Amino acid sequence: MLAGLASLGALGAAGCTRVASASGKDGGDLLERLRAQGVVRLGIAGEIPFGYIDRDGNLTGEAPELAKVIFKRLGVDRVQPVPTEFGSLIPGLNSQQFDVVAAGMYVNPERCEQVIFADPDYQMLDSFIVRKGNPKGLHSYRDVVAKKAKFATGTGYAEIQYAVEAGYEESDILIVPDQVAGLNAVEAGRVDVFAGTALTTREVVKKSSKAEATKPFTPLVKGEPHTDGGAFAFRATETRLRDAFNGELRKLKKSGELLRILRPFGFTEAEMTDLTAKELCGG
Repeated sequence: MLAGLASLGALGAAGCTRVASASGKDGGDLLERLRAQGVVRLGIAGEIPFGYIDRDGNLTGEAPELAKVIFKRLGVDRVQPVPTEFGSLIPGLNSQQFDVVAAGMYVNPERCEQVIFADPDYQMLDSFIVRKGNPKGLHSYRDVVAKKAKFATGTGYAEIQYAVEAGYEESDILIVPDQVAGLNAVEAGRVDVFAGTALTTREVVKKSSKAEATKPFTPLVKGEPHTDGGAFAFRATETRLRDAFNGELRKLKKSGELLRILRPFGFTEAEMTDLTAKELCGG
């Protein structure tokens, strides 16, 4: 899923001090203000299938469509997109350019130092964009290192850290704005591989005659297989809104409606998850 965020280290020191529901003294009043205004501003990053504006100018994607349902149930009738680059989502949220990040953002300890997350609405594996036939035989980050492949990923993507952990020099990584730029780099031969989420890579190569997506795989973190989860992000003081959002999300998971909302964007039962933000934040 989501592409390019500058290095993860730029998002804050590791640890999860802000996932607890006691972030703000009274949990914040944003939910009440949103109800009064009748509209919530969603930070999106223009990434298919997570959150984007379609060819007809309509806001769509798994996160915006889910937001429409949940915020309607919370008494907020309309959603308004605020497009930005992926790497600007957390700064934009904290500077109040929008009210919530609705971009399928992965939950990790670095980001948990900057914002609070709802529980994940999906889980995801990684995949590569490579030239047709995968001439270098790249199926994992260790393959990229062993075969000295030219590697690219998106600004701020989790894939940066996965490549570095496998032994790739961060200074040698080509950072591009998004998955489309990654596809272009592979097609033009500027890199051998672009790393992203399985859904993102699969979608972007559909019309390419020069590139393909590899089979999804699980990256390693500290030598252990790691599954990512994507979720909505909120300002650290707005725990009441986050908790109310989580309550509605749990209902959608239990009823099966969550999968029905996400299925049109390529999600399957395999992407449904019971992971929690607390787990992914590190405790």
